[in-house]
Amino acid sequence: MTTRHFINEPENITREALEGLQLLYPGTLVCHRDPAYVMRAGRPRPKVALVSGGGAGHEPLHARFVGAGMLDAAVPGAVFSSPTALQVRAAVEAVETGQGTLLIVKNYTGDMLNFSIAAELLTGSVTTEIVVVDDDLATAGGADGGPGRRGTAGVVAVEKICGAAAERGRSLADIADLGRRVVAASSTLGVALRAGTPPGHLRPSFDLAADEIEFGVGIHGERGRGTRPAAPVGVLVDELVEQLIGGGRVDPGDEVIAIVNGLGATHELELAIATRELVRALDERGIGYARLLAGSLVTSFDMHGLSITLVRATDEFVDLWNDPVSTPALTW
Repeated sequence: MTTRHFINEPENITREALEGLQLLYPGTLVCHRDPAYVMRAGRPRPKVALVSGGGAGHEPLHARFVGAGMLDAAVPGAVFSSPTALQVRAAVEAVETGQGTLLIVKNYTGDMLNFSIAAELLTGSVTTEIVVVDDDLATAGGADGGPGRRGTAGVVAVEKICGAAAERGRSLADIADLGRRVVAASSTLGVALRAGTPPGHLRPSFDLAADEIEFGVGIHGERGRGTRPAAPVGVLVDELVEQLIGGGRVDPGDEVIAIVNGLGATHELELAIATRELVRALDERGIGYARLLAGSLVTSFDMHGLSITLVRATDEFVDLWNDPVSTPALTW
């Protein structure tokens, strides 16, 4: 097999990656093989459980956000493919403690279907609530013929804030309402210099010339709203912020929790410069930042791109964001 990735067989990626993850974090995570899911090590303590998941290829999402202050379990599918309902059910049964389980689901057809089926399978044994994350401004109004806004890096804010609330002992209904309010306050928009190349393929999912960028990309290799001439990052960030403000979830005068997310092949230096430009662009538009986070958090395999997420901040959101978190990918 010819490949442009450090893998063995494409169909074994998720299983082999989970085995490696277990070796890396033996005291933090337990990786179950069949059905596949990742859970916190140790005996679950009584509280509302948080479970999320989705296709592989977006790492560190979701498995490396399992830990104190965020998720109790994550359920991985094949690359860019939803996990099965049976995987989700098994993960919930492994971590629930009688306080109920919150399912955090990105708005994609497969994820929505399989997490919903899992919730039905659990009826009578586990109380569940579903929070649907739909923060991607590029597909607002079903622009791509799909189910509306896709779920992208806004899911990090939902998992962090709801995870903190669960650690504090808040109820399932309360945390579900909190998660929906975080989603309603969140918008994301991304741009790419180069598409990712899915495992087993020799070419990127779409082609760009050296002097072109794709604006409004998705995290599964989807093209965006349009192909445009390349520009300095300050110009691109200005346009991202301008459209995010126009999207209706953030307004001048607000404070935000801001996330600069690398989409897989974007260097930390680039993300730091983008963060600098983001703060400038927000300041010029009368928007303050309560908290900043930058890093490759929700990736699209090896896409060279970035996204910006703005979450309209409230005192409650910031207070919960500040709570301690200890996961392989996020710790403070």
